[in-house]
Amino acid sequence: MKRRDALLRGGSLVLCLSATDLVFGASIVAVRVWPAADYTRVTIESDQPLAARNFLAENPNRLVVDIDNLELSPALRDLVGKVRADDPFIAGVRIGQNQPRVVRLVLDLKQAVAPQQFTLSPVAAYQHRLVFDLYPVRARDPLLALLRGKEQSEQQAVKEVQDALGEFIGKIPSGASAPSLPGTDIATIPTPLANTAPRVADAGTAIHGGPGIDTSAMEMQAPFAPRALTPEEKRKVDRLLVIAIDPGHGGEDPGAIGPTGLKEKDVVLAIAMQLRERLNAKPGVRVLMTRDSDFFVPLGERVKKAERVQADLFVSIHADAFFTPEARGASVFALSQGGASSAAARWMAQRENQSDSVGGVSVKVKDAQVMRAMLDMSTTAQIKDSLRVGDEVLSRIGKVGKLHRGRVEQASFAVLKAPAIPSILVETAFISNPQEEDKLRDPDYRHQLVEALFTGIDRYFAKNPPVARHRDL
Repeated sequence: MKRRDALLRGGSLVLCLSATDLVFGASIVAVRVWPAADYTRVTIESDQPLAARNFLAENPNRLVVDIDNLELSPALRDLVGKVRADDPFIAGVRIGQNQPRVVRLVLDLKQAVAPQQFTLSPVAAYQHRLVFDLYPVRARDPLLALLRGKEQSEQQAVKEVQDALGEFIGKIPSGASAPSLPGTDIATIPTPLANTAPRVADAGTAIHGGPGIDTSAMEMQAPFAPRALTPEEKRKVDRLLVIAIDPGHGGEDPGAIGPTGLKEKDVVLAIAMQLRERLNAKPGVRVLMTRDSDFFVPLGERVKKAERVQADLFVSIHADAFFTPEARGASVFALSQGGASSAAARWMAQRENQSDSVGGVSVKVKDAQVMRAMLDMSTTAQIKDSLRVGDEVLSRIGKVGKLHRGRVEQASFAVLKAPAIPSILVETAFISNPQEEDKLRDPDYRHQLVEALFTGIDRYFAKNPPVARHRDL
């Protein structure tokens, strides 16, 4: 009888406890750190939702995070070893059991940050995620960085000519006259400009000034507004042809995964970076990369990056998958104001538009993007130009491999909704097809693909010169 009464009293006590009281600690599934110039993301994945609070400390800069209902575990300690030496924001991580059932993380920072904390519900292969995004507090003007990249590229070109000239003259016997290099007038070789500003390498949009030149410009909203460009700087920017290259997915979002494990986010980044170098080698052309390393960029932010530098073209690169491994061939898509041009195009658009859910976007950012999508109405002219460039690219890709469809398809891809920028999405191949996965892994095939993309883009602009930028910069 006494034992029965004790059990009943214990059962009543359990019923009185809240769900939080019953949880003695979630199990950590994985910890990940995604460093990038734009921002660094820290993800803690667990089998149950985690509740946390954070605050910033100074001298030195630190982000302190307290996670409730959690016991210190080896899986959580792995976070210490995840921090890379080249992380722009995090110098190191310390972890300890601050209080019973409260774990404290201390992120030692390399610079002041504006942290964003949010949670994500289970989706795709992920369970519950607690996310910390560390953004810089000071914005940098992407147009100014674009201009500096151009000037640095010009300086490097001048230096190469001068070095070649010096080497040539040095080989001339003593007393002999020094002829000019073929096609070179010594009097016209300018002195390299003084480097009035340091190389921009802080967080932000990756804007690359040409072969061997790498500059960056901060994109995210920050309390400090960047300075305005001078009239002379505006004129210089006006003379540039700016192309935005968007490698799909990244970071928490791997995209499609091939039969042997090749990830879409990796292969499209490799293709995009090769295309960047090919385009930057053309005089007067500068490429903005929406991402130049393995980190996640929300769909709306990809579009805004292109808009901030008033890009003349937006090209999103993907390597998708389908229900069956038999699907194969490259495709090019433009935006549709109405319905999709085919059931497959509609399915692909729906799949790509889910990227934000997998990659992880805070509710605040997601709501802002929904509002923006309602306000931005893509024009008929934009879609017409997108179809033109799409035709040029598709015709060239068709010479490299099989096409999935022989025409540019249309669907409501969120990443193509820049109202004033011709925009296309290129599906380079079906990574779910074993043969095409092998092709995507082959450097020679990727080189041919890059040449096809470059030629298609080049032919489009030869027929459709960009309109000068007359809007306020």
